[in-house]
Amino acid sequence: MHIDQESSERPKEACGIFGIHKHPEAARMTYFGLYALQHRGQESAGIAVVRDERIAYHKGMGLVPEVFDDARLTFLKGECSAIGHVRYSTTGESILINAQPFVITHSGKSYGVAHNGNLVNAHILKKELEEEGSIFQTTTDSEIFLHLFVKNLKHGFEKALVNAVSRLEGAYSFILLTSRGEVVGIKDPNGFRPLCLGRCILNDRYVLASESCALDLVQAEFVRELEPGEIVIISDEGVKSIHPHKKVRHSSCIFELIYFARPDSTIFGENVYLTRKAHGRRLAKEAPVDADLVMPFPDSGNYAAIGYAEESGIPFDLGMIRNHYVGRTFIQPTQSMRDFSVRMKLNPVKELLKGKDIIIIEDSIIRGTTAKTRVKALRKLGVKKIHMRISCPPHRFPCHYGIDFSTKGELIAASKSVEELREFLGLDSLHYLSLKGMLDVTGGESPENNFCKACFDGCYPVGFDNVVSKTCLE
Repeated sequence: MHIDQESSERPKEACGIFGIHKHPEAARMTYFGLYALQHRGQESAGIAVVRDERIAYHKGMGLVPEVFDDARLTFLKGECSAIGHVRYSTTGESILINAQPFVITHSGKSYGVAHNGNLVNAHILKKELEEEGSIFQTTTDSEIFLHLFVKNLKHGFEKALVNAVSRLEGAYSFILLTSRGEVVGIKDPNGFRPLCLGRCILNDRYVLASESCALDLVQAEFVRELEPGEIVIISDEGVKSIHPHKKVRHSSCIFELIYFARPDSTIFGENVYLTRKAHGRRLAKEAPVDADLVMPFPDSGNYAAIGYAEESGIPFDLGMIRNHYVGRTFIQPTQSMRDFSVRMKLNPVKELLKGKDIIIIEDSIIRGTTAKTRVKALRKLGVKKIHMRISCPPHRFPCHYGIDFSTKGELIAASKSVEELREFLGLDSLHYLSLKGMLDVTGGESPENNFCKACFDGCYPVGFDNVVSKTCLE
């Protein structure tokens, strides 16, 4: 089996996490929450619930409905607290042992954790813990948090949480489950990854989720986003908030708004759909061009394309039709059909496009080979001119905070100028949204200070190894 070419081309984010406190149908609510967050991780899924002061769990490789059926959910049934996780592997192999939630038992009590993000000092902490006698069961950085946490439990529960997170550097949103039924949400001081608090409308139970779209599906109202550096403890006494960190510059991942988050979510105080439309509108102002129609490569470029079309006055159309019934993996028939995966997922409307000048809107170009294959196919069917507009700046620097392009070699814009890339892709013109333009329309009082944009400008807000933390403003 081979991962299809398009899936390997798109950037991947660490995971999606969900938690709910003492709900009559906790496992099923978590299932639905993970279903809403499936876009954040498609390699594995897992749910852990509290039962008789022990944590029972099930996890497996694949999509949420592949891992869980009615029998599995019945096994996890009960009025209890639960957490869940969907995963892409950005650290650690894509194998079952690395699937989450990760559950341990320590001094007769159980704890489970689901993590979204990437710890930049994981290798340092793991070496230190192993030298002190810790034994690791996985190759993920998420397990490190639990080792630090139980090591500090002698100081009390809340102190253990504070001491554990004080050692962590990088991006992390955690949801912790205890055998007493507490559900704990933890967000790193920079606020890289989203995490929000909700409350079920029907029975007043509290929910934590990576994105607000998961709250909608389980009929929970959005209460608020967790603040950077905040720890929220949900127990029978209610919701308690702790702010143990000194305040630092907020560095929410701007690529969440560009690509990762579902368009019906609100994260970092911004509606994702409207933000992507605003990027498209700004792109139309920065890079106008005459054409017959504006079209996306579905589904990632859809919303920026709508904004570009509205601002430019050029008609929006769906020149590529997506086959939504294609699975994540398939067997390639022959080497000579190596672009088969690309053609399986998207097929052009020949009668619409033949002889036309078109503008293609994309949210990003990471490795470039899929875009090249699609442009070549459009040329072959008779499209006259092909202009491409990208609704963010070029990705020239690796991400160390939970996105899977961790080396410059994976990023085609790191080795080619825009003109060289235009020629490589076979386009008549290519233009990226400027960094200033993107920040101007993304929102916030001072967006250049609110977002991590290291993949665009190389300015990493949290230092690692020999890279010094710094701030770059344009």
